[in-house]
Amino acid sequence: MTNFVADIKIPDSQLAREAAELLREHGDELLWNHSNRVFLFAAMKGNLNQIQYDSELLYISSLFHDIGLTPAYRSADKRFEVDGANAARDFLRSRGVPEDSVRLVWDAVALHTTIGIVEYKEAEAALMNFGVGYDVVGKNFDLISAEARQKVVEAFPRDRFKHDILHAFLEGFKHKPETTYGTINADVCEWLLPGYKRPNFCHQVLHSKWDE
Repeated sequence: MTNFVADIKIPDSQLAREAAELLREHGDELLWNHSNRVFLFAAMKGNLNQIQYDSELLYISSLFHDIGLTPAYRSADKRFEVDGANAARDFLRSRGVPEDSVRLVWDAVALHTTIGIVEYKEAEAALMNFGVGYDVVGKNFDLISAEARQKVVEAFPRDRFKHDILHAFLEGFKHKPETTYGTINADVCEWLLPGYKRPNFCHQVLHSKWDE
C-alpha cells in the first residue's frame, strides 16, 4: 500500500496495519477504497485548517466507520454505525489501547452520520465526518484541490462509487430498516427497499397511548 498519497502519510503502525487487515478480510474493494479516501480527505481538511489530530486514531476510525455493514459485523437490531463502533472498541481494547482513545474512536464511528452533532465533537470525529461527507456527497467539494482529489482517486479508485455505495448501505441494514428511523439511512430504505414506508414522528406523537 502506498505510504503517501497527496502528501498525506497513511499510518503504518502495527495497530494501523492490523486494522487495515481486518477491513481487507471482511470488507470489499468498495469499502476499502472509500474508507481510505475518507481518511485522506479528513486529514487534508485537518492540515488545511491547522487542526491537531491523532493520525493513527483518525485512520482506524475511518477503516471501521462502515465495517458494520459487512456480514461479519452487522447485528440483528443495532444501527450499523453502532455495530462498527463496537467492532472498533473490541479491536482496540484487545490490543491494550487506552480507554480515552477507545471512546474517541467509538464516538467517531458511531456518530459519523449524525449531522449537526458530530462536527462539534473531538477533532478526529469531526474530521472523519468531513471526510465521509466529502467522499459520499461532495460536501465542501472545492475545499480540496482538483489535483489532490485526483491523486486520492488514483490511489483508491471510485469505480461507480456513487451508485454502488447506496446498495452497499441497503445490504447492511435491509434486514433491520427500523434502525434507520430518524437518520439519513431512512432515505436509502425509501429509495431502494420495496414496500418500505418511512415512520413519521408527528404520527407517532399524535397516535401515542396518552389519552388527551
